[in-house]
Amino acid sequence: MTTTRSPRSVRQRTVLGSALTATLLLSGCGAEVEPDAKAPEKVTVKRCGELVEYTVPKRAVAYEGGSADKLFSLGLVDHVHGYVMPPANPPVEESPWASDYAKVKMLGDDLLNKELVVEAKSDFVVAGWNSGFKDERGITPEILDKLGIQSFMHSESCFNYPKYPEKLSPFEALYTDLDRLGKIFQVEEKADEVVAGLKKRVEAVEAKAPEGEPVPVFLYDSGTDQPFTAGNQVPPNDIIKTAGGKNVFDGLDQRWTQVNWEAVAEAEPEVIMILDYGDLPAQKKIDFLKKSPHTKELPAVRKDNFFILDYNEGISGPRNIDGLEKFAKYLSELQS
Repeated sequence: MTTTRSPRSVRQRTVLGSALTATLLLSGCGAEVEPDAKAPEKVTVKRCGELVEYTVPKRAVAYEGGSADKLFSLGLVDHVHGYVMPPANPPVEESPWASDYAKVKMLGDDLLNKELVVEAKSDFVVAGWNSGFKDERGITPEILDKLGIQSFMHSESCFNYPKYPEKLSPFEALYTDLDRLGKIFQVEEKADEVVAGLKKRVEAVEAKAPEGEPVPVFLYDSGTDQPFTAGNQVPPNDIIKTAGGKNVFDGLDQRWTQVNWEAVAEAEPEVIMILDYGDLPAQKKIDFLKKSPHTKELPAVRKDNFFILDYNEGISGPRNIDGLEKFAKYLSELQS
């Protein structure tokens, strides 16, 4: 259990009805938002644990769906130059903000890199630590600072950021990002509205969560010799907990992490949540679990209790709440 990686670094992508309509209504999909009146030229906002001074970005670049979704949910399409979308991500046409994606440029279909950002003449980059920014790839907030390019990291990923770490629960990190981005782009009223809408949806799920012993749930990301799963510092942990389940590895103070099959078997999960992404689809993972001697006798496998979580519902972004609502419905129907 010593290796910690982001879902993308271990090669990362639903099973019931969509919460798309609610997302559109509460997130202002496609809406363009003007900066709040009398806003200052510069604002100081936290980037993980570091206070950073920002001017309103005009050519933002987003890495992966979670980053772009956060910007689009705040009505900031006019401030976004483009996005980088590696193979793990489902097609952007499936996003609640598909019309916004269509208005900006797709800058790359692989990993984020400094050359791409410079060529795009970007003034702002949004990504996670390790999943976008990474020392080994030569693109970090510090490097971009020296180039005069502003940057912002998902608060959820700040848990792993060595320079200015910050620890927030995954849903709280989502709300914090929207709040901070609202301040940076000076659309704080819109950010307040979006966060309030998301919190209301979470509260509605909590109110209906089943009572009694939580259902043990194992999230399967990838891996055959040893599985990669979710610790308590990534969104699926909050999705499972809020819906009335219990992540069998919620005792691991980690993000995406490696465990062993013996620990999975000992936990006896009643449900297996499959993280589904483009280059490693869910059905292949299910087929493996049904055949593997490590897992074929697990209660969840014998009962065919598989829930498929879309990649962009599993990484930090507004679609976490879509995933929550779908999983809550799944658990409710499973127990009825």
